[in-house]
Amino acid sequence: MSELVGPGTIGGVHSSSVQRDIVLLGSTGSIGTQAIDIVERNPDRFRVVAIGAGGGNVEVLAQQALSLAVEVVGVARSSVAQDLQLAFYAEASRQGYATGSFRIPKIVTGPNAMTELAQWPCDIVLNGVVGSLGLGPTLAALESGRLLALANKESLVAGGPLVRRVAKPGQIVPVDSEHSALAQCLRGGSASEVRRLILTASGGAFRGRRREELANVTVEEALKHPTWDMGPVVTINTATLVNKALEVIEAHELFGISYDDIEVMVHPQSVLHSLVEFTDGSTLAQASPPDMRLPIALALGWPERVRDAAPAVDWTMAHNWELRPLDHEAFPAVELAKQAGRDGKCRPAIFNAANEECVAAFTEGRLPFLAIVDTVAQVLADAPALGEPGTVEDVLAAESWARQRANELIDRMGA
Repeated sequence: MSELVGPGTIGGVHSSSVQRDIVLLGSTGSIGTQAIDIVERNPDRFRVVAIGAGGGNVEVLAQQALSLAVEVVGVARSSVAQDLQLAFYAEASRQGYATGSFRIPKIVTGPNAMTELAQWPCDIVLNGVVGSLGLGPTLAALESGRLLALANKESLVAGGPLVRRVAKPGQIVPVDSEHSALAQCLRGGSASEVRRLILTASGGAFRGRRREELANVTVEEALKHPTWDMGPVVTINTATLVNKALEVIEAHELFGISYDDIEVMVHPQSVLHSLVEFTDGSTLAQASPPDMRLPIALALGWPERVRDAAPAVDWTMAHNWELRPLDHEAFPAVELAKQAGRDGKCRPAIFNAANEECVAAFTEGRLPFLAIVDTVAQVLADAPALGEPGTVEDVLAAESWARQRANELIDRMGA
């Protein structure tokens, strides 16, 4: 087990003793809004000092900034800076502030805004940025010595070698429910006692179907997730099992476990979030209802828990929980990602970028469902020989090639 995830404290003081200052990246998204809920219910433990988002919803961003009284706000889109200022005045009026009686926080804009915020003075950076744009802020937070609550899996999928190079022991705490569960279970034994990790998957919209039954599924069907309410890209990734494939790579990077010792099982109820098997034959599992506020709160309070972060399992009721082996013929993404991870040399980044292009083509009706992962496999087969990435630019170049090649294959299918 690696030391990227550990029991670290801030300045030697446990979380319940001091109020932690938080920089929240991706504040208007699902992770960000739920993190704010945790903060607002625990003002003695947490304070948000900076927030950032892409800029697609400046009204919400302005409301968050004024309600939280943050010091700085960042938007990745420079073109919306003026819109954000206007939104501040409108929100201040709505909240009843007299003209001139409120302070507009500092505003930073542009493609490096999230990276700048990740270096802002604070105790914890929660990186909830979507996609590979989260890699720069991840590296900046780590290099600045911040504790990193990581919800951006692409940082580790695309930039694992870069992250490993700068992360100190115990500096990263995972926010994904599966990796949070693994981190909790791993407290039950030493690194030498771990035999394997078992990540659970809901199975997505098509769990239980054979490959031949997936040939003609529609976008609408793929977006009907039975358990979680997520964005369209992540929902489709759960239908193809690509989301779980990315999480396998993430687990390998976080915990240093061999790909051969990471398994995926289908668990339709989404209550057992992951399991750890130890060398003596014991298996520990973490159970809770499907509510992201629990892993978010644990990451913010790590290594201590936040009281009543989310509802617990009702142990006065009977429960039936299933665990099924994954059908790798119908859903080959996990094995494909494992091989990309073993090969290294930017291939996980190529896997992720090609998949993003294929998902977009599927939602636009230009690619059938089964061709998403099949096309990703072909892009990996066509990939040039690359070295391990030394810079963010190396990762972005590999991703750019993957996107171009994926679109060439997609266009050829539609010709």
